[in-house]
Amino acid sequence: MTSPFGATKYIDLETFRRSGTGVRTPIWFAEDTDRTLYAYSRADAGKVKRIRADGAVRIAACTMRGTITGPWVDADARIVSGEEAATGMQLLNRKYWPWKTIGDFFGHLRTAQPRAVIAIRVRSRA
Repeated sequence: MTSPFGATKYIDLETFRRSGTGVRTPIWFAEDTDRTLYAYSRADAGKVKRIRADGAVRIAACTMRGTITGPWVDADARIVSGEEAATGMQLLNRKYWPWKTIGDFFGHLRTAQPRAVIAIRVRSRA
């Protein structure tokens, strides 16, 4: 079974406020062999705070500007650390080389912001 996200560069990640209102953000992602999707963000970003409060999210393939190009699917997201976070960042570095490496370099010239690595798993359709 092939991944519905394998050929796309961006996914739209919809996280939810406590009120239930969805907030959509187009993001870079990379997929591991176990079909876990990894993304990263500033640790103080709203999407990270919303995932910490409630990991239920929706994702869809999209363009760089967030135009949806595939169906929405329900998923679960969590903030990861340690070895899993390192694996996620390696996958992202490989997929988006050299652009991510260049962005990381210039990002570190400014004040270094802590990052959060997000692991996303599509819910099985039982």
